Amino acid sequence: MPAGYRKISDLPPLIPVFPLDGALLLPGGQMPLQIFEPRYLQMVDDAMAGQRVIGMIQTRETGERARPRLAAVGCAGRITAYAETGDGRYLITLSGVCRFRVADELLADTAYRKVRPDYGPFARDLEPEGAEVEFDRAPFLATLRRYLDHKGLSVEWEAVNVAPAGALVNSLAMGLPLDRGEKQALLEAPTLEDRRCALAALLEIDAAEDDDEPPPLQ
Repeated sequence: MPAGYRKISDLPPLIPVFPLDGALLLPGGQMPLQIFEPRYLQMVDDAMAGQRVIGMIQTRETGERARPRLAAVGCAGRITAYAETGDGRYLITLSGVCRFRVADELLADTAYRKVRPDYGPFARDLEPEGAEVEFDRAPFLATLRRYLDHKGLSVEWEAVNVAPAGALVNSLAMGLPLDRGEKQALLEAPTLEDRRCALAALLEIDAAEDDDEPPPLQ
């Protein structure tokens, strides 16, 4: 967890948001981003001049096409790595700090969007990590292997087998090609164990859907 955030009052009361469907940032996770749109270049400039916090959030399938409604929950991240390229892009890394509910969206005087976040429901995100709560990995990893085989994907199994429980679940939740609704469900899972159970169920469902596909016509 990025240093300096020990209680809700340490977090900024207003934050810019970067709507990006299919992208999931979780507390303690890291998300590399390539920024090139002018409005988001300005967003990064403004964040770097302040507390370096940006909210990652998905959108809903409602609202204007150019300005879709924001999802109810996002995750605030702090810029912990920053570089500029010769062609004007920014390469940044966001480190997840705390999830938030969108209390309201501001009528921003900027091209990018801003919200008033309510961190209260997720205050536990700021608590120091205690002892890792392990779980029975064998059935979970068997489900993961079946899912990956169906999708034609692979992972570094040596790293998977030794990764701490929290890091394993969160890295899979962030990295696997799940759809927007599935990513949102994982973000909103109250606890790590809830997220692990939800992830296992999603992997089972996705693999089962592949099994249910009718055979090709001869």
